[in-house]
Amino acid sequence: MAALIWLVLGVLLIAAEILSGDFVLVMLGAAALGAAGVSALGAGEVLAAVAFGVAALGLIAGARPALKRRLTAGHELKSGVQALVGGTAIVVSTVDAHGGRVRIGGEVWSARSLDHTVLEPGAEVTVVEISGATAVVMSGS
Repeated sequence: MAALIWLVLGVLLIAAEILSGDFVLVMLGAAALGAAGVSALGAGEVLAAVAFGVAALGLIAGARPALKRRLTAGHELKSGVQALVGGTAIVVSTVDAHGGRVRIGGEVWSARSLDHTVLEPGAEVTVVEISGATAVVMSGS
């Protein structure tokens, strides 16, 4: 009977996680499922409660931070000049390894080519980096 109670508690906690989204309830639910397994194997209620406590502590302290990092990785919002990197620009005046001008989103920037090629006006280029007030670009094709 204790295994069934742990099982129901585990399922309810995992289902309640949908409302919170903070990965605490799902960790407690998984710990409760572990306690249900321990109880189903014939261990006493005290041992099942200890298994729940150890599993809950381990999951919340160990697995939860790693899971949150993994799920939020790559969702940083780029702003300022970092938002320009990877975008396209149009060459306004010839760009080479030493200088030139490109138009990025309506603004004219100083530019230099990354691979020392000469880029002619009208060419579409990719912004690889922003170095100070200079866009480092390379041929977009």
